[in-house]
Amino acid sequence: MTDENFFEIAYTLDSTEETRAMYDRWAKVYDRDLQSGEYQQPARCAQALKTKHINAEASILDVGCGTGLSGLALTQAGFTKIDGCDLSQGMLDKAETLGIYKRLFTCDLNQPPLDVGDAYYDAVTAVGVFSFGHIMPEAVDELLRVTKSDGIIIIGLNDHFYEEGSLTAKLEALEASGKLRIISREHGAHIPKNNLKGWVLTLQKSS
Repeated sequence: MTDENFFEIAYTLDSTEETRAMYDRWAKVYDRDLQSGEYQQPARCAQALKTKHINAEASILDVGCGTGLSGLALTQAGFTKIDGCDLSQGMLDKAETLGIYKRLFTCDLNQPPLDVGDAYYDAVTAVGVFSFGHIMPEAVDELLRVTKSDGIIIIGLNDHFYEEGSLTAKLEALEASGKLRIISREHGAHIPKNNLKGWVLTLQKSS
């Protein structure tokens, strides 16, 4: 059992290799750490997608799927066709044991493209992946590329990165250019036991 405080380490990461290595180590105890904190974002993001009346058999890409907590929430919300991708192979190995993903593959959204065709998915979720030392705001362009016209993108992130402002600035610039529409921004619980709140952003790709 590791004694590393991965929540603290996550805010000190400076490179893709550091991030990958940390999540490979964290994979062994990730579910325990997040669930002990009563992690709310996967369920909040899944419900945000469900409220957009997306068909249960819609194709969904769970970006930064980790060990599969977000995929489980999507499954519990009734969705059945879920693919997942993540930077960490260790995380993907854990996610594969759940048997809920149709396809799992490694990715680095800071170095696109994803191994996915244009306009392939009906919806994309990115739960807890936009953060310091993680996925940068420019990656939204790649999320848009793999989403169908009028498709939905759900982003869940904590207060710290939301308040930093670079992601919201990117989204507002894309909205101003007519590439997407910001449907809603909902503030609420992120990891309550850690006294951390966060946002669920619902976006729609323009036709």
